[in-house]
This record gives sequence, C-alpha cells and structure tokens, in this order.
Amino acid sequence: MPKMKTHKGTQKRFKRTASGKLKRGSGYTSHLAANKSTKQKRKLRKGGLVSAGDQKRIDQMLPR
Repeated sequence: MPKMKTHKGTQKRFKRTASGKLKRGSGYTSHLAANKSTKQKRKLRKGGLVSAGDQKRIDQMLPR
C-alpha cells in the first residue's frame, strides 16, 4: 500500500504540540482591520488549539 501524502494546505496552517494536539492561528485577522477594535485585534493575535471534533479530520490530512 502506498504512503499517505500530507495535505500541504493543512501542513502550513497547523503545528503539532508535544502531546499530539494541534495548534492553530486565529481567523478574521487578514483584512478589514479598520473596522475591528484594538481589543479584538489584540485577542486575535493569539492562536488556540483545534477542537476535538475537528482534530480527527485534520489528523487524517497530517499523517505522522
């Protein structure tokens, strides 16, 4: 059976932590920043972890 190929778009958007969880960046940051408050933009700088439901899907696109 051939090897699984990594989905390159997914690879660029997510990083794996040491415990195997997935880190992600925040959305809504790339444009229309003038309409957002300073507080909102500051909170969007920080990333987060992928939710448990999405982690299964993304794990299939990122074979180890």
